[in-house]
Amino acid sequence: MRTVTLDVRTPREVSAELVRVWKSRKSDSNARISFATPELLWKVLTAKRWELIRAMAGQGPMTLREAARRAGRDAKAVHGDVHALLAAGILRKNAKGKIEFPFDAVHVDLLVKAG
Repeated sequence: MRTVTLDVRTPREVSAELVRVWKSRKSDSNARISFATPELLWKVLTAKRWELIRAMAGQGPMTLREAARRAGRDAKAVHGDVHALLAAGILRKNAKGKIEFPFDAVHVDLLVKAG
C-alpha cells in the first residue's frame, strides 16, 4: 500500500531532511508533502477536497469528469478543487492530461503545542 504523509514543517526542516537523505544515499520510499503552517494545510485540504482525494485514492489516472462522478459532485465544482490540489502537489497530471492521486492512503502528521 502506497501512503503519503502530509505534515507541517518549515522550509529549513524540509531542506535538512533532503540533505540527510542525500548524504545517506538511501531512497526514502515514504512520500511526504509538507506545508509551512497548519493553517495552510487546512486551507488547502477542505472537506470537499478530502472527499475528492478519498474518491480518487488508489484508482489510477482519470479525467476530471470521472473524478467528479466518483466524488458525487458536479464537474464544474470539482474543477477548482482539482487545480488547488495540483498546485499543492497532492494530485498529479499525466502526459495524457488525466489526473491522479497516486496513493492508496493518507497519513496526516500534525503536532499542536501550547503557546
